[in-house]
Amino acid sequence: MANSRESELHYPLGDALPAPGATLELAPGVRWLRMGLPFALDHINLWLLRDEIDGQAGWTIVDCGVANPATQALWEQVFATELAGLPVLRVIVTHFHPDHIGLAAWLTEKWQCRLWISATDFHLARLASGSTVGMGGHSAAAFFASHGLVDEESLAKIRGRSSYYPSMVPSVPASFRRLMNGLQLQIGGHSWHCITGYGHAPEHISLHCPDLSLLISGDMVLPRISTNVSVVDVEPEADPLTLYLDSIRQMLMLPADTLVLPAHGKPFSGLHARVDQLLEHHDERLADVMQACAAKPCHAAELLDLLFKRKLDLHQTTFAMGESVAHLNALWLQGRLQRRLDADGIYRFSTN
Repeated sequence: MANSRESELHYPLGDALPAPGATLELAPGVRWLRMGLPFALDHINLWLLRDEIDGQAGWTIVDCGVANPATQALWEQVFATELAGLPVLRVIVTHFHPDHIGLAAWLTEKWQCRLWISATDFHLARLASGSTVGMGGHSAAAFFASHGLVDEESLAKIRGRSSYYPSMVPSVPASFRRLMNGLQLQIGGHSWHCITGYGHAPEHISLHCPDLSLLISGDMVLPRISTNVSVVDVEPEADPLTLYLDSIRQMLMLPADTLVLPAHGKPFSGLHARVDQLLEHHDERLADVMQACAAKPCHAAELLDLLFKRKLDLHQTTFAMGESVAHLNALWLQGRLQRRLDADGIYRFSTN
């Protein structure tokens, strides 16, 4: 969902973007890279932090891009022109989604360095790179069908996406170093604090540097769009929306003038305003869902037009379905809606 209150945010770099294979310096020792993605959301921001580990000077990479030849070629260009001849010392990944962890195995092998990530997301990435966790296949199709997506063409395409995650994350490093909430990393002479967020990924790690007043927010806080918060087939009764909203409320404890470095969109200030916008957005969507379910019992698929005002492709529809179920589950688990499984095998939600 586009941000109608974007004017409340400030973009200190204006329209400036890093050139492909190049970086922009945001603060001393903090560089911004931008890589392409094969989706409607066509880019991801990645970060280079000047570092020193065990007396060796070098760089820390934060997030990796998807595993494809184009992204690898851009990284090779970065290595040739942007590192001042210094090595990569570690790779930090905010969470297990393909655009963030896709090239982690290649990068850590190339530089003989360690992957740093939360334990939950590491193990899920290892599982998903060899299977279909929440990303496609027969289980995902059956889950969406149970929530009203009965278009056979769409279901057939979802069944056919059993290799969706492995196609962008063909392998995951065999070992890692664990990131946890409250852990402080010394990077380039500064302390970066790990902040765990839930709802978008199982154990998402954002990084806050008080010295530099910077927050690498990953996907938890984005300036122009609302973060996808989905229920998936492996945890069908999950309540990720409540977890997500609770997580971003914690961001209000950070200073209001923090410069946010998001995974998508441009670096911005106005963190508190953006959190307020996201909370308001989801409050409005929850109210819309309550109103629809008060009028008649509803399933997730028939709420897509209510929650999403634009035409969706299949990739977007799977995310939208997961998000629709997330809103319904939040209200159901709070006791505000009732859920029943009807004779046609579809879950419907109502106020009585």
